[in-house]
Amino acid sequence: MFVTLLLITFIIAAATSTVAALLFSKPVKKILGRLVTEDLAPPWQRYLLFAIYVVGISGGVRVWEIEKYITPDKEGKLLVLNSDRWIIEIYKTVIGALQSVAWMLLIFFLFALIAYVVVRGLELRRTANPIEKGGK
Repeated sequence: MFVTLLLITFIIAAATSTVAALLFSKPVKKILGRLVTEDLAPPWQRYLLFAIYVVGISGGVRVWEIEKYITPDKEGKLLVLNSDRWIIEIYKTVIGALQSVAWMLLIFFLFALIAYVVVRGLELRRTANPIEKGGK
Protein backbone atom coordinates (compact mmCIF):
# COMPACT_ATOMS: atom_id res chain seq x y z
CA MET A 1 0.00 0.00 0.00
CA PHE A 2 2.93 2.32 0.72
CA VAL A 3 4.30 1.97 -2.81
CA THR A 4 0.86 2.74 -4.23
CA LEU A 5 0.62 5.87 -2.07
CA LEU A 6 4.08 6.95 -3.16
CA LEU A 7 3.24 6.42 -6.83
CA ILE A 8 -0.13 8.19 -6.59
CA THR A 9 1.35 11.20 -4.78
CA PHE A 10 4.10 11.40 -7.40
CA ILE A 11 1.57 11.38 -10.26
CA ILE A 12 -0.63 13.98 -8.55
CA ALA A 13 2.35 16.25 -7.77
CA ALA A 14 3.56 15.94 -11.37
CA ALA A 15 0.09 16.76 -12.72
CA THR A 16 -0.21 19.74 -10.36
CA SER A 17 3.22 20.97 -11.45
CA THR A 18 2.22 20.57 -15.10
CA VAL A 19 -0.87 22.73 -14.60
CA ALA A 20 1.20 25.39 -12.82
CA ALA A 21 3.84 25.29 -15.57
CA LEU A 22 1.18 25.69 -18.27
CA LEU A 23 -0.47 28.58 -16.43
CA PHE A 24 2.77 30.50 -16.04
CA SER A 25 4.55 29.65 -19.30
CA LYS A 26 3.38 32.75 -21.20
CA PRO A 27 4.20 35.25 -18.42
CA VAL A 28 7.62 33.65 -17.91
CA LYS A 29 8.27 33.71 -21.66
CA LYS A 30 7.38 37.41 -21.89
CA ILE A 31 9.48 38.34 -18.87
CA LEU A 32 12.50 36.41 -20.07
CA GLY A 33 12.05 37.81 -23.58
CA ARG A 34 12.26 41.30 -22.11
CA LEU A 35 15.19 40.68 -19.80
CA VAL A 36 17.53 38.50 -21.86
CA THR A 37 18.35 38.10 -25.54
CA GLU A 38 16.27 35.98 -27.88
CA ASP A 39 18.98 33.31 -27.83
CA LEU A 40 18.97 33.02 -24.03
CA ALA A 41 15.22 33.20 -23.37
CA PRO A 42 14.27 29.65 -24.53
CA PRO A 43 16.96 27.87 -22.50
CA TRP A 44 16.08 29.89 -19.39
CA GLN A 45 12.41 29.14 -19.91
CA ARG A 46 13.21 25.44 -20.26
CA TYR A 47 15.26 25.57 -17.06
CA LEU A 48 12.42 27.29 -15.21
CA LEU A 49 10.00 24.62 -16.45
CA PHE A 50 12.37 21.96 -15.14
CA ALA A 51 12.62 23.81 -11.81
CA ILE A 52 8.82 23.98 -11.53
CA TYR A 53 8.63 20.20 -11.92
CA VAL A 54 11.44 19.50 -9.46
CA VAL A 55 10.15 21.90 -6.83
CA GLY A 56 6.52 20.87 -7.32
CA ILE A 57 7.17 17.16 -7.11
CA SER A 58 9.55 17.44 -4.16
CA GLY A 59 7.05 19.65 -2.35
CA GLY A 60 4.11 17.39 -3.14
CA VAL A 61 5.70 14.01 -2.45
CA ARG A 62 6.67 14.28 1.19
CA VAL A 63 8.48 10.99 1.70
CA TRP A 64 9.43 11.88 5.28
CA GLU A 65 5.75 12.26 6.13
CA ILE A 66 4.43 9.15 4.39
CA GLU A 67 7.12 7.04 6.06
CA LYS A 68 4.73 6.86 9.00
CA TYR A 69 2.80 4.19 7.11
CA ILE A 70 5.79 1.81 7.11
CA THR A 71 7.44 2.81 10.39
CA PRO A 72 5.82 1.51 13.58
CA ASP A 73 5.02 3.95 16.36
CA LYS A 74 6.24 3.63 19.98
CA GLU A 75 3.75 0.85 20.63
CA GLY A 76 4.83 -1.08 17.54
CA LYS A 77 1.66 -0.33 15.54
CA LEU A 78 1.53 0.82 11.94
CA LEU A 79 -0.92 3.44 10.69
CA VAL A 80 -3.53 2.02 8.37
CA LEU A 81 -4.18 3.73 5.04
CA ASN A 82 -7.96 4.00 5.07
CA SER A 83 -10.04 6.17 2.74
CA ASP A 84 -9.91 9.19 5.04
CA ARG A 85 -6.12 9.12 5.18
CA TRP A 86 -5.96 8.71 1.39
CA ILE A 87 -8.00 11.90 0.97
CA ILE A 88 -5.80 13.78 3.42
CA GLU A 89 -2.62 12.58 1.72
CA ILE A 90 -3.92 13.59 -1.71
CA TYR A 91 -4.93 17.00 -0.38
CA LYS A 92 -1.50 17.46 1.23
CA THR A 93 0.13 16.48 -2.05
CA VAL A 94 -1.76 19.07 -4.09
CA ILE A 95 -1.27 21.82 -1.52
CA GLY A 96 2.41 20.97 -1.03
CA ALA A 97 3.12 21.01 -4.75
CA LEU A 98 1.26 24.29 -5.29
CA GLN A 99 2.89 25.92 -2.29
CA SER A 100 6.38 24.93 -3.42
CA VAL A 101 5.80 26.13 -6.98
CA ALA A 102 4.28 29.38 -5.71
CA TRP A 103 7.34 30.13 -3.59
CA MET A 104 9.69 29.34 -6.47
CA LEU A 105 7.75 31.55 -8.88
CA LEU A 106 7.55 34.35 -6.30
CA ILE A 107 11.33 34.34 -5.98
CA PHE A 108 11.70 34.26 -9.77
CA PHE A 109 9.29 37.16 -10.24
CA LEU A 110 10.96 39.22 -7.50
CA PHE A 111 14.38 38.80 -9.13
CA ALA A 112 12.82 39.47 -12.55
CA LEU A 113 11.27 42.68 -11.21
CA ILE A 114 14.63 43.83 -9.87
CA ALA A 115 16.28 42.96 -13.18
CA TYR A 116 13.54 44.81 -15.08
CA VAL A 117 14.05 47.95 -12.98
CA VAL A 118 17.80 47.81 -13.62
CA VAL A 119 17.36 47.25 -17.37
CA ARG A 120 14.74 49.99 -17.61
CA GLY A 121 16.93 52.40 -15.66
CA LEU A 122 19.84 51.75 -17.98
CA GLU A 123 17.62 52.28 -21.03
CA LEU A 124 16.31 55.57 -19.66
CA ARG A 125 19.83 56.74 -18.83
CA ARG A 126 20.99 55.81 -22.34
CA THR A 127 18.18 57.80 -24.00
CA ALA A 128 18.63 60.79 -21.66
CA ASN A 129 22.41 61.01 -22.27
CA PRO A 130 23.04 60.12 -25.92
CA ILE A 131 26.67 59.36 -26.67
CA GLU A 132 28.05 61.21 -29.65
CA LYS A 133 30.08 58.97 -31.89
CA GLY A 134 32.90 60.55 -33.81
CA GLY A 135 32.14 64.04 -32.45
CA LYS A 136 34.39 66.61 -30.77
